[in-house]
Amino acid sequence: MKPAFYEPTVCMCTPDNPNTMGICVTLTEPVDGAALQEAVEHLRERFPYFYVRAKLDGTNLIVVPNDLPVVIRDTWEPILLCSAEANDHLLSFKYEGNRLAAEVSHSITDGAGFLPYFKSVLYCYLSTVTGQAFDPAGFRLPGDEIPEAETGNPFSGIDLDAAEEPLYQKPPVTDYFRLENPEENGKRECTAFYLRFPEDRVMQYCRENDGSPNVLFSVLLARAARRFDPASEKTVSCLVSVDNKAQLGNHENYRMFVDTAYVDMPKSQADYDIMKACTKARGQLMLQAQPENVIYTLKTRKAGYEKMEQMPLQMCLDIVKKGIGAHRASFCVSYANSRSFGPLDPYIREVYLLSEPSVTDVMVELSCINHHFFAMFGQPFSSENFFRAFLAELDDAGIPYDIMRKEPFRLCGVRYDGIAGVTL
Repeated sequence: MKPAFYEPTVCMCTPDNPNTMGICVTLTEPVDGAALQEAVEHLRERFPYFYVRAKLDGTNLIVVPNDLPVVIRDTWEPILLCSAEANDHLLSFKYEGNRLAAEVSHSITDGAGFLPYFKSVLYCYLSTVTGQAFDPAGFRLPGDEIPEAETGNPFSGIDLDAAEEPLYQKPPVTDYFRLENPEENGKRECTAFYLRFPEDRVMQYCRENDGSPNVLFSVLLARAARRFDPASEKTVSCLVSVDNKAQLGNHENYRMFVDTAYVDMPKSQADYDIMKACTKARGQLMLQAQPENVIYTLKTRKAGYEKMEQMPLQMCLDIVKKGIGAHRASFCVSYANSRSFGPLDPYIREVYLLSEPSVTDVMVELSCINHHFFAMFGQPFSSENFFRAFLAELDDAGIPYDIMRKEPFRLCGVRYDGIAGVTL
């Protein structure tokens, strides 16, 4: 039986474009690896959909249960998901000192779907190492009933096939602003800068300038591009992540249904003040994220999935491999509204969402906890020149920040071990 269109599309991750995402926290105390392993395995019963491996079923790559332990590494070095070194899992954990991270195939889930699981892992882990009896309200724990809204068709109440083409569809800009991305030593040198901002100052600035965190950072990136290369006449195109499930009222489902809206800022808008630029950007975002647009996008996705079902597996893999790695815009901003881990907050110093900058020149992942915003600023090169232009925009806007660290940025890759017929 062929999987439904809303089920995980495993071939969306390839060795060339692993399409991996993650969550990283800095705790107040060093991580206990044994307690972390215990917490991760304890949650199998509650989150069976994350404890899976890829399997070839006819002409489809599907996910099936994986009884092997999830690999917990006491190093920040990446491994390959789906491979023997990951026990064939599409999930892995790592820790080093006070830092702990989970990495997962984006073909299974998105930030909104993965956060509840990660919070539950921390709940079980911190319960063990602190001996505290935390309030379980708001966490998904073993023994809880798994609701249909979490695991079923997230759009079961919507007739996607009957969706009509919306009145407004924004065509993407093709000749958009690009940063110079020289390969260093013959390979990509992905780099991440980790930033912290006071929540009250960011939100006050958003209120004063008709923005939101994702809109504000999109505008600041565009202004940094003009500062970095004032002679460029090209439009700065920024992708802003949109959670299609949440836009249609389902905030529970774990599956990957994030899409992106294009916020375009042409050279003619370079002299706009912050408020005017934010208003213009927010308007573009709202038009693309309205329900009728989301439903039509899902209809198109469903039709494309059904078309691929008629193709040989290798043809599907080749099409997806080419598509997911295609560069699409200047920058990308994603904001997962985490806000709080409840009673666990006092044990957490930093929270970052992780995603590789592959289809844009810079990827900014925003999160918020303990009255601070945190930003992972990822780029596929090591030069700090554009990053410094972005910091200058923050300075001009009067938004205070702390640079927490800079490091090489490497999430887990992927390799399909032992799956006959899969040549990626």
